Amino acid sequence: MISILVLIYVVFISLGLPDSVFGVAWPVVHTEFGIAESFASIYSIITGICSGGASFVAGIVLRKFGTPKVTFFSILLTAIGLIGMSFSPNILVMMFFTVVMGYGAGAIDTGLNNYVSLHFKARHMSWLHAFWGIGVTLSPAIMSAFLGGEQGNWRNGYRVLAIIQFAIAAAVGIMLPKWIKKDKESSQEYIEESEKKKLKLSNFKGLLPSILALGFYCSMEFIVGTWGASYAVNVYSIGADVAAKWVSVYFGGIMTGRLLSGFVSDKLGDNNMIRIGAVASFVGMLILILPIGSKALIGLFFLGLGFGPVFPSVLHAVPSRFGKEFSADLTGFHMGGAYAVGFTFQLNLGYAATGTTFKIVPYVLAALLCLMTVCNEAAIKQAKRNFSN
Repeated sequence: MISILVLIYVVFISLGLPDSVFGVAWPVVHTEFGIAESFASIYSIITGICSGGASFVAGIVLRKFGTPKVTFFSILLTAIGLIGMSFSPNILVMMFFTVVMGYGAGAIDTGLNNYVSLHFKARHMSWLHAFWGIGVTLSPAIMSAFLGGEQGNWRNGYRVLAIIQFAIAAAVGIMLPKWIKKDKESSQEYIEESEKKKLKLSNFKGLLPSILALGFYCSMEFIVGTWGASYAVNVYSIGADVAAKWVSVYFGGIMTGRLLSGFVSDKLGDNNMIRIGAVASFVGMLILILPIGSKALIGLFFLGLGFGPVFPSVLHAVPSRFGKEFSADLTGFHMGGAYAVGFTFQLNLGYAATGTTFKIVPYVLAALLCLMTVCNEAAIKQAKRNFSN
């Protein structure tokens, strides 16, 4: 099982590789294709729809084919999407391969998060998501290496990322027979139970508030990741390059939060980790509104530090809150619903801030944090009734 766990850690790096590369390449891409810079929002919508759509149906696919096979083919889809984007002659072709990549990312994301929550302790969920942070950090660095000079070669950046994805897919392929055998041995019992029963969402108490809690969390993460640089530039009048570094500090906070939480999550439990994360992120929001100039941006680190344990803890709690039989379906519903809520708030915050002032960002984040906390506590309370009989 150790070799499979090591492989999953590597796969989580591959999950992060496509997530942050587009924003780095887009200034060159939109210039080459002769389209407006604001068209990037369409990319976000397409990615969200595809990833969310794949998440909603992932439970059916996972039961039929199993996590190992879905992981292998999803990584292949992501790699094909990346290589296709690198050869795209226009934005329409690029958007087509974005769809391919989005469906691959959504399926593997749901499958692996469910698999880890079923078979491994909470600390591994936190550390695995920290490895996602490595991928998110690595891909902009790779792309930036190809964007030097007057005409940055963004296509080669995508090709290198595709090669890495193909290599990881090959590693999964080599381990596939062993992983399939282990998966059948460890998952057969609750797969058989789920096949005997019919999925009825009304049977799961606390499901809606649990999904909404994750959705409000994703709203905060997406808002800071997408609009953090714009917030820094507009509120503190700093350069775009300096603002980009502060966003990197924010992602560094998330990765640090997940690494640290892995050491205590088994002892404290998922619910307490979510509460601790909420408190830490609120401290970050308070720092952001202090009248100390651009030094207040250090609050972004504490914001990320608090965000770190929330996402993996909510997902790891799904089987314990709602049972193992339909955990793949319910994990997919959590992720699909979270993407839908998250992208909705991300886009609307952008319109609101550009139409008024970016100073509203910390206050919007605080409101979303309150909503997340209320929904999560309601989910904890209601989910206890799932096992009362």
